[in-house]
Amino acid sequence: MSESYGVFAQFYDALTGNVQYSQRAEQLNRLLLKYGSEDMPEHILLDIACGTGSLSEAFARLGWDVIGIDNSEDMLNEALDKKYDSGLSIQYLKQDMRKLDMFGTISAAVCTLDSLNHLGSLEDVRQVMERVNLFSYENALFLFDVNTEYKHRSVLGEQCFVYELPEALCVWQNHLQDTAPDYPVEIQLDFFEQIEGRKYVRSTEEFTERIWQPEQIEALLAETGFTLLEVLDGDSFEVPTAETQRLLYVVRAKGGQTL
Repeated sequence: MSESYGVFAQFYDALTGNVQYSQRAEQLNRLLLKYGSEDMPEHILLDIACGTGSLSEAFARLGWDVIGIDNSEDMLNEALDKKYDSGLSIQYLKQDMRKLDMFGTISAAVCTLDSLNHLGSLEDVRQVMERVNLFSYENALFLFDVNTEYKHRSVLGEQCFVYELPEALCVWQNHLQDTAPDYPVEIQLDFFEQIEGRKYVRSTEEFTERIWQPEQIEALLAETGFTLLEVLDGDSFEVPTAETQRLLYVVRAKGGQTL
């Protein structure tokens, strides 16, 4: 898993301009209200792999006390700039999600936009689940999504995308290793920033995403003390289909802390 995402952080918001964070937070919040416990003593939400903080800010506006963690200092610096501009009360921590260490107990956790697909192994995913459960109140909720095999093989695959950003041109190249069960996609992002005249500076970011099959995820949830409540299409929030690109899991923690 990348330790930096330095160049990516600089252009992340421009590349994810199509993500409607406020709407996504509202949809996730409806699920938290649907399955949440009214007896929860606090209203603390953990945003895992919070990136530049867009979703954290949206949840804060919905009334949650938000803690955002990310392993990239560059991403967190972008999030802190947003926090300064918005004036919202959000706590950001630089942490590896596999070694999550909270100062208290959380009422809910989210991990969205394929962040778990960036991990290198199922053991890494297990560690995240164990740590979330450890720092959760009993019956706290954990909502997370993962890319599907369909997306890796049929959408990302061997594709190349070009994005004209306000401050740079981005060439996004994918290389699919068509090997079961995780069908890894090696992703290379090349950013071309114009510095003067017809001169450009090229910066490159590389990372890999892997597929975690539903049966693998469900087995890990059972082993780490979570109860699976619902699985939805992570984009439409409807029942998944054969062409669903992102699966959203709604699970309940056994919790390391009791009420």
